[in-house]
Amino acid sequence: MGRWLLLGALIACPLVALHAQSAGEVERCFQNPAGCSSSAAQPPPAPAAAPAPMTASRTAPAPDYTSVLQSPEPDRRKIQESLRTLDKYNGPIDGNLQSEATMKAITQWQKGHGYAQVGKLTPTEAQTLNAEAARAPIKRLDPSTQAASAAPHPAAPQSNADALKALQARLAARRKAAEPKANAGAEALIKDLKAYIAADGKGVAGEQFTGFAKWYADNKAAGRTIGAITPAIDDFGDGKMGDAETAEVKFETRQGEQTYGQCLVFAWIEGSPRKNTQAFSCDDVAAVEKWKTEQALKSAWR
Repeated sequence: MGRWLLLGALIACPLVALHAQSAGEVERCFQNPAGCSSSAAQPPPAPAAAPAPMTASRTAPAPDYTSVLQSPEPDRRKIQESLRTLDKYNGPIDGNLQSEATMKAITQWQKGHGYAQVGKLTPTEAQTLNAEAARAPIKRLDPSTQAASAAPHPAAPQSNADALKALQARLAARRKAAEPKANAGAEALIKDLKAYIAADGKGVAGEQFTGFAKWYADNKAAGRTIGAITPAIDDFGDGKMGDAETAEVKFETRQGEQTYGQCLVFAWIEGSPRKNTQAFSCDDVAAVEKWKTEQALKSAWR
């Protein structure tokens, strides 16, 4: 009977487990068949291998040259100044980073620093360039200021007498240069005045200088005749419409045995015909000066 019970226990335990179990384990399996499974004898499954990490392939971003090219003009001018400080650039400081001279200078700088030689700067390169220039011990001068700084020492201040002499010399030189035009204008005026008087009140002098025409008519009505005419240039220079001139003309008038001196100031802008013509009494200084102001006369005479 015991033989058959042992046989039943062996049947209840898997054959695979039987090979690996001792006699005590067989006995326990006989007493508790549910605790004896075929899987107990099998080694635990190996853990699954972790998947290999995926390596992401990214393309390096293109260099940013646009930011510097489109930066404010003062920043672009500073880059040119830095290039000039480092003896790379001699062109104008105009902020044009795409000019041939500027791009050539940038390329030379990039070559010396191991950067890509493209003639354009990234923001990092621009900062490096400016920082290097700021540390440079010697600054190059702007060519436009070199002439002004050529004098080693400022001139000693002049005394009042020397300054007056220098001013008089400048005025004399300016007046001498203006004399040919001024004298020609005055001579042409006197010629027209004499022609008007000779024609007894007819001619361009009366048409252009209505004040003179009235003056002549008043003297004629009073029975006076016109004798010698003496001109003296009062002022001459550039006006907003051309050469402006004022001339003081003295007339000798006679009435019977009496001789009178009269004076008129003629003002005009040179041209053919004359423009902005006026005739004033020599005593009317304010009116003469007002005419000069209106013509924006820059005197070469006084």
